Amino acid sequence: MTGSAAVSGGAHHSLPRGAATIAYRHTPAARPGDGRPGVMFLSGFMSDMTGTKAVALEEWAVGQGLAYTRFDYQGHGASSGRFADGTIGLWADDALAVLDAVTSGPQILVGSSMGGWMMLLTALRRPERVAGLLGIAPAPDFTDDLMWDLFDEDIRRAIREEGVWLRPSEYGPEPQPITRALIEDGRDHLLLRGPIGVTVPVRVLHGMCDPDVPWQRSLTLAERLATDDVRLTFVKDGDHRLSRPQDIALLCRTVADLVAELAGRTAA
Repeated sequence: MTGSAAVSGGAHHSLPRGAATIAYRHTPAARPGDGRPGVMFLSGFMSDMTGTKAVALEEWAVGQGLAYTRFDYQGHGASSGRFADGTIGLWADDALAVLDAVTSGPQILVGSSMGGWMMLLTALRRPERVAGLLGIAPAPDFTDDLMWDLFDEDIRRAIREEGVWLRPSEYGPEPQPITRALIEDGRDHLLLRGPIGVTVPVRVLHGMCDPDVPWQRSLTLAERLATDDVRLTFVKDGDHRLSRPQDIALLCRTVADLVAELAGRTAA
């Protein structure tokens, strides 16, 4: 559930959240009030706002005059805290805090991997602020379905008794600390077990060679969503990251189409 490779992220601002600080970058719209929604990027597990997709989408959005926001959850990137202290609920609260305090007006939430879970939770909590969703290999419920259910008994025992298991990562030298708190808290936020009351347009991009989040899970997500306005795009040779130039181009085209569709509805 990791995000894409890091690139230069530039200067950032800090949003106080209790004793924590959330790092973010925000570019306001060139023409506020033109009827077009802003774009907010939500990164993946152990990824941050300097990922290839987050930065490339910013460059495109700013070039289009759209408001754009990207940020780091606690324990990620430039935000405060330790990754091992994070949970799904904590990171979802971070996303909500950024939406509330940094952005204004309707937003398209773009969630990559774990960010796809975050965008759904955010949309359910702030339906009046979310105009549309775009998931990139979205991974709701991954702590149970793609971690706990697939772990052998030795790993489960280590998590239960020691509170943490260090999983080797294919995306970097640092292992991923999988904590008991992460697993247990994740169960309070599961979505795919029943209907998901999201009524805005949803777009999904998913690589069919994704080794981390099977593409079939996006079909399940589409079935669970309340909205009928769902479009899935599968990239046959795409991996989990979808960070190649052609993948970035597809991402930007998909956001552009969604922006135009939503702006058209506002104008009508």
